[in-house]
Amino acid sequence: MIHNKSWIGLFFTALIAFSGCGEQKKDQRLPILGRHDIQNGDTTYHTVPDFNLVDQKGRKVSKQSMKGKIFLVDDFFTSCPTICPKVKQQELRIYDRFREDSILHFLSISIDHRRDSVPVLLDYANKLGIDNDRWHLSTGDKDHIYDIVEGFFLIALEAEDAPGGFDHSGALILVDDQFRIRAVCSDGTDKETVDAFMPKIQLLIDEVEGS
Repeated sequence: MIHNKSWIGLFFTALIAFSGCGEQKKDQRLPILGRHDIQNGDTTYHTVPDFNLVDQKGRKVSKQSMKGKIFLVDDFFTSCPTICPKVKQQELRIYDRFREDSILHFLSISIDHRRDSVPVLLDYANKLGIDNDRWHLSTGDKDHIYDIVEGFFLIALEAEDAPGGFDHSGALILVDDQFRIRAVCSDGTDKETVDAFMPKIQLLIDEVEGS
């Protein structure tokens, strides 16, 4: 299943613009991003889609298993020759900074269902040196993966002319404990952009742990 890159790209651009690029003040709350509906004075916000994945340890990863957690989402593939290694290095910086905050988890969704098997993902996780209980490198059925990626407002396309055969965004999506998107890091390869993003993660941790 190949999705419309232009539509997703336009929505993703609007989402980034709404979320802002600078640091938030400590007394502010992060906005709730995405579409929302108002009926009888009650607001219903966009939540990420249901997902049924398998991680590098062969465990099921779903909304149920991520319940009550904050998580950072990206799409990648282990053989990516360009942006994925850069994004993972920046994610490792986030991981190290929030190492003691057990409420924060990481969900990296592979868009290469053919090559990124559970053993391949486990080998990749071991090379990263990550905690397998907090950082899930995941895979699943092809159509399901692309539906999920789109539901997180990420971009992923099979593209023969792209390095490694896939075109994707390199963004990071911050999801709260109610499965709502709260912040977007538009360029997960860039140190300064990630530096500006990390205070937003702290704001969400403080909000959820203080509620």
